Amino acid sequence: MTMGDAILYDILRQGLWVSVMISTPMLAVALIVGLGIGLVQALTSVQEMTLTFVPKVAAMLAAFWVSMTFMTDMLVGFFQRGVLPLVAAP
Repeated sequence: MTMGDAILYDILRQGLWVSVMISTPMLAVALIVGLGIGLVQALTSVQEMTLTFVPKVAAMLAAFWVSMTFMTDMLVGFFQRGVLPLVAAP
Protein backbone atom coordinates (compact mmCIF):
# COMPACT_ATOMS: atom_id res chain seq x y z
CA MET A 1 0.00 0.00 0.00
CA THR A 2 1.45 3.33 -1.04
CA MET A 3 1.13 6.67 0.69
CA GLY A 4 -1.47 7.75 -1.91
CA ASP A 5 -3.64 4.75 -1.07
CA ALA A 6 -3.42 5.52 2.64
CA ILE A 7 -4.49 9.13 2.04
CA LEU A 8 -7.37 8.00 -0.16
CA TYR A 9 -8.61 5.51 2.44
CA ASP A 10 -8.31 8.12 5.18
CA ILE A 11 -10.40 10.63 3.18
CA LEU A 12 -12.98 7.92 2.46
CA ARG A 13 -13.12 7.04 6.16
CA GLN A 14 -13.57 10.69 7.08
CA GLY A 15 -16.28 11.08 4.43
CA LEU A 16 -18.20 8.10 5.76
CA TRP A 17 -17.96 9.45 9.31
CA VAL A 18 -19.20 12.88 8.17
CA SER A 19 -22.16 11.23 6.41
CA VAL A 20 -23.02 9.30 9.58
CA MET A 21 -22.85 12.46 11.68
CA ILE A 22 -24.94 14.44 9.21
CA SER A 23 -27.68 11.81 8.94
CA THR A 24 -27.93 11.10 12.69
CA PRO A 25 -30.30 13.96 13.69
CA MET A 26 -32.88 13.17 11.01
CA LEU A 27 -32.72 9.42 11.55
CA ALA A 28 -33.03 9.81 15.32
CA VAL A 29 -36.11 12.02 14.91
CA ALA A 30 -37.65 9.54 12.45
CA LEU A 31 -37.02 6.68 14.88
CA ILE A 32 -38.50 8.49 17.88
CA VAL A 33 -41.56 9.74 15.99
CA GLY A 34 -42.09 6.33 14.37
CA LEU A 35 -41.94 4.57 17.72
CA GLY A 36 -44.33 7.08 19.27
CA ILE A 37 -46.84 6.78 16.44
CA GLY A 38 -46.54 2.99 16.45
CA LEU A 39 -47.27 2.95 20.16
CA VAL A 40 -50.32 5.19 19.71
CA GLN A 41 -51.55 2.99 16.85
CA ALA A 42 -51.10 -0.15 18.92
CA LEU A 43 -52.96 1.37 21.86
CA THR A 44 -55.86 2.71 19.79
CA SER A 45 -56.01 -0.02 17.09
CA VAL A 46 -56.03 2.67 14.39
CA GLN A 47 -54.04 1.37 11.42
CA GLU A 48 -54.00 4.28 8.99
CA MET A 49 -50.94 4.63 6.71
CA THR A 50 -51.13 8.42 6.46
CA LEU A 51 -51.10 8.62 10.25
CA THR A 52 -47.53 7.29 10.21
CA PHE A 53 -46.26 9.00 7.07
CA VAL A 54 -47.33 12.64 7.46
CA PRO A 55 -46.12 13.28 11.04
CA LYS A 56 -42.84 11.48 10.38
CA VAL A 57 -42.14 13.57 7.27
CA ALA A 58 -43.10 16.76 9.11
CA ALA A 59 -40.81 15.90 12.03
CA MET A 60 -37.95 15.06 9.68
CA LEU A 61 -38.37 18.36 7.84
CA ALA A 62 -38.31 20.20 11.18
CA ALA A 63 -35.18 18.29 12.24
CA PHE A 64 -33.54 19.13 8.91
CA TRP A 65 -34.38 22.79 9.32
CA VAL A 66 -33.01 22.87 12.87
CA SER A 67 -29.82 20.94 12.10
CA MET A 68 -29.09 22.56 8.74
CA THR A 69 -26.29 24.77 10.09
CA PHE A 70 -24.66 21.79 11.81
CA MET A 71 -24.80 19.77 8.59
CA THR A 72 -23.39 22.63 6.53
CA ASP A 73 -20.55 23.25 8.99
CA MET A 74 -19.63 19.56 8.99
CA LEU A 75 -19.54 19.38 5.19
CA VAL A 76 -17.64 22.64 4.75
CA GLY A 77 -15.12 21.60 7.39
CA PHE A 78 -14.61 18.22 5.74
CA PHE A 79 -13.96 19.78 2.35
CA GLN A 80 -11.74 22.57 3.70
CA ARG A 81 -9.62 20.29 5.90
CA GLY A 82 -9.69 17.08 3.89
CA VAL A 83 -10.49 17.41 0.22
CA LEU A 84 -9.30 20.86 -0.85
CA PRO A 85 -5.70 20.45 0.43
CA LEU A 86 -5.43 17.28 -1.64
CA VAL A 87 -6.82 18.99 -4.72
CA ALA A 88 -4.53 22.02 -4.31
CA ALA A 89 -1.42 19.89 -3.65
CA PRO A 90 0.88 19.57 -6.67
